[in-house]
Amino acid sequence: MTNSLVDSIVSKIHSTRHRLVYEFAGAGSLALAWLHSQGGSSRTVLEATDRYASLSTIELLGKTPDRFVDSNIAAAMATRAYQRGLRLGAGETPIIGIGCTATIATDYNKRGDHGCRIAVLDKTSLHQYSINFEKGARNRIEEETLVSKIVLNGLAKSSGIECVLPLALMKKERVVATNTQSSDPIENLLSGNIDIVKVRSDGSMSEHSTLNGLAFLSGAFNPLHVGHSELAKAASHMLRRNVLFDLSIQNADKGQISHSEICSLLCQFQWPHEVVLTREPLFAQKALYFPNAVFVVGYDTALRILQNKYYGGDNAKMLSFLSSFKAAGCRFLVAGRHWEGSYRTVCDLSVPKGFKELFEELPESMFRVDTSSSAIRQIIESSPVSESPKG
Repeated sequence: MTNSLVDSIVSKIHSTRHRLVYEFAGAGSLALAWLHSQGGSSRTVLEATDRYASLSTIELLGKTPDRFVDSNIAAAMATRAYQRGLRLGAGETPIIGIGCTATIATDYNKRGDHGCRIAVLDKTSLHQYSINFEKGARNRIEEETLVSKIVLNGLAKSSGIECVLPLALMKKERVVATNTQSSDPIENLLSGNIDIVKVRSDGSMSEHSTLNGLAFLSGAFNPLHVGHSELAKAASHMLRRNVLFDLSIQNADKGQISHSEICSLLCQFQWPHEVVLTREPLFAQKALYFPNAVFVVGYDTALRILQNKYYGGDNAKMLSFLSSFKAAGCRFLVAGRHWEGSYRTVCDLSVPKGFKELFEELPESMFRVDTSSSAIRQIIESSPVSESPKG
C-alpha cells in the first residue's frame, strides 16, 4: 500500500509546475530515489546534492555549525537550495528548496539522539519538520525510510498536494511542524524594499543597503561573454581584489526587467563569479551604494562619462558628477577598446583637470578582447533558426 501511495504522490508532484533543488545530509536519499523512480523527474528535480562529508555541508553553509542536525541548519540548507533553484530555473516556474539534515542508525552505537530536521522553502513560506526517533526501535533502512517520507510529505504539501504518506510513529514520537512567512530577495529588490542583492558563486543571496570598498564590472550582460570574464579576471589581478559583476534591474530602454529575465541573466554566471543586483543604472547613483569602489569600464563607457551631451550639454553637471564620485572615494579602471578604427585607451580621453586620478588604465598587456554583447546579439539574431526534431 505504501509503495503505491508513494507512486501516486510522486506522480502528482511531477504533474505540477514546481521545480526542486534538494540538499540533504545524513539521510533522505530514498526520497530522491522515489522521485527518480518515475518518468518526469527531470521536470521536477533541478539539482540534488548529498552532503555526506561534513566539509561539504560546511562549504554549502559558509561556516562550521555548532550542531549539524539543527532546525536552523536545515533552514539555511533550504535557503541555499531555493536560491540555487532561482538561478537554475531562470524564474520561469515556482521553485522549492529543501534542506534535510539527519542522523540515523549506523554500524556503531551513537551517543546522541537519532532524528532529522527538514526545511521546505518556497516563495512565500518556510515549512519546518523536526523529530527525534525512539532509539533502537528501527534499523537503519527503516529510519532512512521515515526521514524520506517526511521529506516527500513536505514537498507534496508545498506543491499543493493534500495526500500524505503515513509515518507509523512510535508512541512517544511526534513530528513538530512549523510554518513561517519567507521572502524572495529578488522580489524584495523589484518591489523597492531593499537596495542591493548580492548573489554568491554558489547561487546563495544576501540583502544589503551598501557594500564598501569592492570592485565592480557593470553591464547588462545580455549576453555574458568571454570578454566580460577575462576583463573581470584581469582587473581582479591588477587590483588584488575580487571583481563582482554589477547588474542593474533598471534597463535604460525597457525600464525595470522582470523576475524571470533577472534569473535568466543570472544563469549565465558560474563559479567563481559573484553578482550584485541593484536598481541603479547610473554611476552617480552606484557611488552612493558602493562607496570606495573601483568600477571597471571599457574605453567607450569612460568616453560617455566625460561627454557633455550625456549631461544635457551642461558641463557643470558633468563636473558635479565627477566631484561627487571622487568624494565617495570611487574611481574607474579603464580597459582599452577598438573604437572608431583604432585601439583607444585612457590616454585618448579628455579628462578635466583635477580628475585624472579617477581614471586608471588597465594595460593592454593584461587585457584586450575586441568583442561586445551587442555584436554577439547581432550574430545570434541574424543566424537562421534550425528546426527542432519532432518526437
